[in-house]
Amino acid sequence: MLLSEQQHVLAYNGELLIFQLSKAKRKEGAADKTVKLCIRRMAYDRDTQLFVQKSSGAFNVPAKHSETEIVCCDCTTHSKTGIVLPCVLMKVKRRNSVVEHLLLLLHSSNWFEQCCCFKLDYELKEDIRLFAGPSVLWRHANKLFYISSDTCTVLSAPVQLSSIVWAGEIEGEGTVVLGIRAACLPESEDGDEFATSDRAIWGSEFFGYAIERQKMLTDTCFMPHAYSRVVSSVCVFKNERLKKQLRVSAVAITHKNQLIWFQDCVPKGVCELPYEKPCLIKTAVTSGNDLLFIVSFSSGNICVVRRENLQVVSKWETVKSVLVDDFIGSGTEQLLLLFNDDSNTDVLNTFKITDFGKINYESGIHYKDDVPAAEGLQENGLFTIQALETRLQAGLTSVRELQQHLGLKKRVILGSCKALVDLVEGRSHILPSAKKEGLVSLWDDAEKPYSVSKEPSLTPKLQDHFVEKLWQRVVGDSLVVGVKLTKSFCLSVGDISLSLVMDQDFSLISPIIECRNKIIKVNEVSSALFAFSCQIEPPQKKMKLDLHSKKDLKEEFHNRCSRTQLDKTNTVTAVTSLSPLLAFHRVCCAVLLHAKKQRHRNGDLLKSKRITFLCGKILLSLEDISNRKYSVNMLKDNSYCAASMEDIVAILAVSIRFTFQIVSSDCTLTRVNSWLLGEMDCLPFKECHDMVFSHKAGNIYGTVFSWTLKSPFEGVLTLFCRSLTVLFQCLHSLIRVLPPSCDVKLLKSGSKSALTEQLVLALEKEMFTSRSFLSSKEGKAENNMTRWNVPGKKISDPPMASLLDTEAGVQQFRERLQNEKEQFVLSMNETMDGTLYKEVALKVAEAQLSSDMIVWRLGNS
Repeated sequence: MLLSEQQHVLAYNGELLIFQLSKAKRKEGAADKTVKLCIRRMAYDRDTQLFVQKSSGAFNVPAKHSETEIVCCDCTTHSKTGIVLPCVLMKVKRRNSVVEHLLLLLHSSNWFEQCCCFKLDYELKEDIRLFAGPSVLWRHANKLFYISSDTCTVLSAPVQLSSIVWAGEIEGEGTVVLGIRAACLPESEDGDEFATSDRAIWGSEFFGYAIERQKMLTDTCFMPHAYSRVVSSVCVFKNERLKKQLRVSAVAITHKNQLIWFQDCVPKGVCELPYEKPCLIKTAVTSGNDLLFIVSFSSGNICVVRRENLQVVSKWETVKSVLVDDFIGSGTEQLLLLFNDDSNTDVLNTFKITDFGKINYESGIHYKDDVPAAEGLQENGLFTIQALETRLQAGLTSVRELQQHLGLKKRVILGSCKALVDLVEGRSHILPSAKKEGLVSLWDDAEKPYSVSKEPSLTPKLQDHFVEKLWQRVVGDSLVVGVKLTKSFCLSVGDISLSLVMDQDFSLISPIIECRNKIIKVNEVSSALFAFSCQIEPPQKKMKLDLHSKKDLKEEFHNRCSRTQLDKTNTVTAVTSLSPLLAFHRVCCAVLLHAKKQRHRNGDLLKSKRITFLCGKILLSLEDISNRKYSVNMLKDNSYCAASMEDIVAILAVSIRFTFQIVSSDCTLTRVNSWLLGEMDCLPFKECHDMVFSHKAGNIYGTVFSWTLKSPFEGVLTLFCRSLTVLFQCLHSLIRVLPPSCDVKLLKSGSKSALTEQLVLALEKEMFTSRSFLSSKEGKAENNMTRWNVPGKKISDPPMASLLDTEAGVQQFRERLQNEKEQFVLSMNETMDGTLYKEVALKVAEAQLSSDMIVWRLGNS
């Protein structure tokens, strides 16, 4: 027998879940009866304009001499997996007045999992809520009770309350209950304060209670206490913490048939509701980011209020239920209204789907048959909006291009004026590079710097073109010297290093300071924003004169590889011990940059040219160290860690990097981010959002984390810590919050994409090295062959003609010809000089060793 009054409808991931109780047929001679909790998954079909069943399932509830009932259902987060699942609370009432409650979770395979079972000597009737865990919250006898599936123990909060108006998640506090209770006035307040206190006037107040932390939120006020006598339900649709202060945006409905919007405890607007006795409020975000407030009334009526102007946009009567989800798969939320229909027991017989815009579907109306043009008009409207959006984007792109063009013209005019002034005053003027001005050279040869002056000037210094900034930082007992390279740096980035050389003349010690080098690339927020705003389209490429030439193709390939490596290089750092330098009280060091410049000739890669140039000088003294002139500052600024890019790079340079791959098979990895922001007390860098800095007291302070979530079940965690002890402490803390099924693997060889690119370059170098040797052998053989195929050479030449007159001469000519043929064959198979063979073999072996090492690292990654 179908119990229609035991039917509950829930929206989940665009589907409708219909829960209903049905009694199984009793067998003859059997005294027991079993009640089944049935589930039907329904999805909306846009072709038939109906909800169709996708799957079904059932759960058997032993119900001997008992009454079974569905109390409520909602979607909650499963604490073990972090996945949001449907949850059902059932009540089984026995004859001995004992009420047993079952808490069930519904999985994707329509399998019900019993998470919790508890017994009470009374029925749950007032303010019942389901929240994460899953957990149950209710009110009884003006007391707050709750039970979690983790403990299965009923707990009581130490508060007296008259009603619960809201329960939900608050940032930094977890699950919070907002209730109303009698005013608890402190004894220290005097008479004047009593007269002005709204709590004293009305005798009641709002309060917040954090379930997980089991504490009262004394410093949190969602709305003035004067509204505690009239508010019936609250919906907090936005909460965040700024400068350690909780910012709350909430909307409340009152017994006076009003909807009031509060911002940080201050009423900002009010709307008169069209019906009486409002009881529940929901929110929905439709297309165009419109926020709607959906108010339900005790009479079964519904009205919708738009957040923008707090005006009622629509209202309906005799509504059985209203649900919010993406039912048609458009990417935004819609409202599904289920209407009462006494003529049919099917809950989905009469419905309406709308978002108060382009989406409007109603049961009983077949748009293809009854109104043929309705759906076509709707699709045409959608296409028109998309076309208008495309035109708008194209217009914005044109505006940006015009702004860039005007900026370029302005820079050219200012540069010309400056060059003219320098020419008149007799000073040398250096023209900026074309790449810096965003121009493309019309010539195929390499760009050379030019100077404008009365007399030819010398070539500008290398550091003016390659070094953007030289800086130094002190981190603990280490000195970090960094050189930020410009984007036009055309040297090979595979072999770059720094050297620190003291200017003082010390006869007993070496002037070269021992240091460790690192090349660090940090994704800056400013550079990312600049690339997004300026580079709307890819830059135009230069046309080559002969694209089919192998030489041009090889040079283009090498240039592309060099550019690829260049993008990976940003800052080169040198780390050295600070205390030996401070022994001299005041030290001046020259910073030298060493690099290899690649050269190409006839398509072959020759030996790289090693160059060294001066980047600048640094000065270090005890006074500067005492005044913290070069110290690293990691200050908290709102929700970020305020630090310069030099400070971030300095921390990364002195730290040890460890990369771990975290894989979870049966639960999401949302706890890692909570662990970083919570237990590790981390804040993201303001200049680099990809990394977070730990402010936790103790050894962990100063540790940098980078968490990349590839999928909900896989991520990569990178730690930059000072020592192995800090690493073990971080891993110990992380393992405690991760589920036991998680697999944590140390990645020793880096990312596969970077290693694959390095392998391609290594194999190319190996191929060119071998080819250069073969090309030299082929050239010698071709030179020998030309002696027999020289145009114009005749056997009637005077030296040869005299031998052909007699028989002995002919025989001598044959012997000479045979001798030259043998010499030609020997030249084709001639041996190589030992020194040259060693050089060639060493080059080939080095290239093969490099590629084999990268293959081994790629296999272990």
